[in-house]
Formats: sequence, structure tokens, C-alpha cells
Amino acid sequence: MMARHKILAAVVLLVTLHLAILFAGFVAPADPVVQNRDFPFAPPTRLHFVDLRGHLHLRPFVYQWTPRPDAFNEYEESRDREYPLQFFVSGAAYRVAGLVPSRVHLFGVDAPAQIFLAGTDSYGRDQFSRILSGGQISVAAGILATLISLVLGTLIGGVAGFWGKWIDESAMRFAELFMVLPWLYVLFGVRAFLPLHLSSVQTFLLLIAVIGTIGWARPARLIRGIVLSAKNQNYVAASRGFGASNVYLLRRHVLPQTYGVLLTQAALLVPQYVLAEVTLSFFGLGLSEPTPSWGGLLATLQQYNVLVSYWWMFAPAVALAVVSLGYLSVANAFHERLQSSSS
Repeated sequence: MMARHKILAAVVLLVTLHLAILFAGFVAPADPVVQNRDFPFAPPTRLHFVDLRGHLHLRPFVYQWTPRPDAFNEYEESRDREYPLQFFVSGAAYRVAGLVPSRVHLFGVDAPAQIFLAGTDSYGRDQFSRILSGGQISVAAGILATLISLVLGTLIGGVAGFWGKWIDESAMRFAELFMVLPWLYVLFGVRAFLPLHLSSVQTFLLLIAVIGTIGWARPARLIRGIVLSAKNQNYVAASRGFGASNVYLLRRHVLPQTYGVLLTQAALLVPQYVLAEVTLSFFGLGLSEPTPSWGGLLATLQQYNVLVSYWWMFAPAVALAVVSLGYLSVANAFHERLQSSSS
């Protein structure tokens, strides 16, 4: 019962995060690629509930940031007017889940004020909007690469475990070779060898293919072990005695026993592959500007002045940590559930 509650809580957290990322255009208050050169490296906007007269407001409000004339990239609040936070406002055009055009945003403030929940970058682009939009790239890359790894691992591990003999020996030696390789350096080498001047879509698909193909070995070994055990069960032998085909045995009796391990592996691999995409983009081997990704957003921290002066530029790392911890919590809950069911 406790494991079930942990799984439910972790899944709810992940679903909430993924919905925010999926509907980034609606949740984000601004267009992630639109520049505002008047506000480079503006700090996060402060939400206020008490005005200058000491009156409490139930709806939060903001003051407009104005550049300080006596300092570079420093701002102060212009408290001449209060700008209440508005909900379901009209703003920059976007597509809901990349399909349906819309202009409705979850929140915003009246012009000329702007709300920067996570500050702005060197071009004045809203960091909060870019983090959500960049999450669509990074998280999607992790999920799709995980699907590739699990499909390859299930196929190779299932065939090796079920038919055995020289097929099993060859597949497992090949898997061991993949497991001992320093995958991060292999990833760098493979990506650097491939063409750098590609469109955003081509680069994205290339990243998914490279990352997903490298990580199939560990799931394959796990699936192979389960299939080896399952095919020797009495009910499988009985089904074979009644004339069941190998395909039927795999589909009906053997592979269903691997679902729990596959879910656990998926929850473990997604954050690893998200981190792989972030690492490639951080070093300039992923998607390039103006398309945001978490690695590209963190790449600005390679500049020393940004690293030491603008703490809000670390916000993409916080988003990465939250998503990774969410997936690891799900993986731990699935693991506990599998242990409790097997004992």
C-alpha cells in the first residue's frame, strides 16, 4: 500500500511537470524567442501583496522594472503604478501542444509592465518562458530516446533469452561491449563526427537516434534474464505442449513478465537521456539558437560574468533537477513495488 501511494504521488508530480512543459505556450507569459533589448539580464520580477500605503491585496501585483541610469544592467522598481497579475490574458501567438493556434496565456500583466518570473537573458528574453519551451525539447528527447533503447533492448534481450545458444552468446557479448564503453565520450565522438550544419528538426532527430541507440545494452540484459526464467515456468511448458507457437508464448506468457522492469528502466533512463541532451547542447553539439533547450540555456553560464553576477540564469538547472528527481522517485517506487510483489 505504501509503495502504491509513493508511485501515485510521484506520477502526479511528473504529470503536472509534463503538462506545464507540453502546454508551455499557454503557461508561459511571453514568446521565448522574442528579444527585448531594453531589459538585458533583468532580475526576476517581485510579486507584491502589500502596497506602499500598507494595504493588503488579495491579488498579487508587480511594479515595472526601469534601468538604473547610474549602473550597467541594474534595475529598480518604478512604484508610480501597480500592475495586478491578470489571468487568461491575450498575448503572443503560439500553438497548443504544437498543433492548435492560440493567443491565450495563463497569466500576465498590463503593458508597459512585464513579468519575468525567472529574469531575462542577455537579449532580454523571458527566462521562464524559455525554460518551459526548452523543456519540450529536452524532455521529449529523453522520452523518445528511452523508447528507442527499450524497444531495442526488449527485442534483442527477448530473442537472446528465448532462443538462447549462439544467439544469446553473441548478443550478450555485444551488449557487454556497449556497457564498458564510456558512453558520454562515445556520444561526443559520434555527434561530432556527424554534420553540424543541420536544421533544428534534423538535429533533434539525430540527437534522439544517437542517444537512444547507445543505451540499449542494460535493458537488454535485464530482459534476457527475465525471459530465461519465464520460459522455463511450468505453465509455459504446458502451453508449448498444447501446441502454442513461440510468438504466442512470447506475447502471452513471457514478455508480460518484463513490464515492471521496463517501467522501472524507463523511469531511470529518461533523466539520463535528458541529461545527455543537455550536455550535448551545453557544448554546442545540440540545437542552436534561437531554439531553446535546457543545455543551450545553461551554456550562457560558460561566461564568467554571467556565472558570478546573474544567479537566476541557474534556473534551467533547477528545472532539470526537479524533473530528474521526479523520475528517480517513480523508479524507486516501481522498484519497491516489484520487490514487495516478488517477496
